[in-house]
Amino acid sequence: MALGAEHGALFANYRQVPWLIRSHAITVLPSVTALATLRALPPGDPNRRPFIGFGDPLFSREQAAEAARDTAAVSQTVVGSAQDQRLALRASPKNQQLNSSRLAMLPRLPETAEELRSMALAMNADVATDVVLGARANEATVKSLDLTRYRVLAFATHGLSPGDLDGLTQPALALSAPEVAGVDGDGLLTMEKILALRLNADWIVLSACNTASGQGAGAEALSGLGRAFFYAGARALLVSNWPVETTSARELTTDLFRRQRDAPTLTRARALQATMNALIDGPGFVDAQTQRVIFSYAHPIFWAPFTLVGDGGGS
Repeated sequence: MALGAEHGALFANYRQVPWLIRSHAITVLPSVTALATLRALPPGDPNRRPFIGFGDPLFSREQAAEAARDTAAVSQTVVGSAQDQRLALRASPKNQQLNSSRLAMLPRLPETAEELRSMALAMNADVATDVVLGARANEATVKSLDLTRYRVLAFATHGLSPGDLDGLTQPALALSAPEVAGVDGDGLLTMEKILALRLNADWIVLSACNTASGQGAGAEALSGLGRAFFYAGARALLVSNWPVETTSARELTTDLFRRQRDAPTLTRARALQATMNALIDGPGFVDAQTQRVIFSYAHPIFWAPFTLVGDGGGS
């Protein structure tokens, strides 16, 4: 369909498009037999803690020093003024073009800290204990916790494919560097390490950088990480297909889990559908100083990156 001239906020006319999400709740299955396998899992313990999130890892000593200077550890993707209306996406690793690439070369994602805090608050979790940031977001911490005690696990960091870093032969999630965290390991939660975890999770959220890229090495990362998390005991994954815009991503993930908190019988797929439609129909990005709407979130760049993989019928 042809869109008419824009009236009001940028992208607002995209509300007129009959997106598939308007009428259908969408779930992606990792394989033909996956649905039966996932639905054969016993229900999760109702006494589990609601949430734990790992984010804003520090990949080098330089980033650790930066974090010490910036204790807020939050960056805005859009500057809150009517004169500066640029839209920026979260940084994504660009190491494939380099002759050599190491963990320390990955860009930091400080904005993920606020997203995890928002998700924790939406689920009535304890922000002080259930949001693990900076140097604490490391391989040893993940391995040492009893993750079967949590209903939702979120990893807000870079998803890596084989070859993204020197010597990396498996899909992985990037965590804080060992020399920054003072722990053993290589700073990578690889597919093999995920397979060794014990989970009892309704959701695994892989937020930040194209953790579900639809072709090439990204597809291998999704299938590998997805299979590993499902094997470890997850029922569903929320992943992104391209680098996301921070403010809308935070609003989507926060609203999604707030809806499930308030309506425990709402299925995962229906909750995500309702959340995406609310983002499309909502006001969009509002300038904090002038209270003017700068742009609408109706464009698919804001809501369409996210995909539910696994059992969408559970709650």
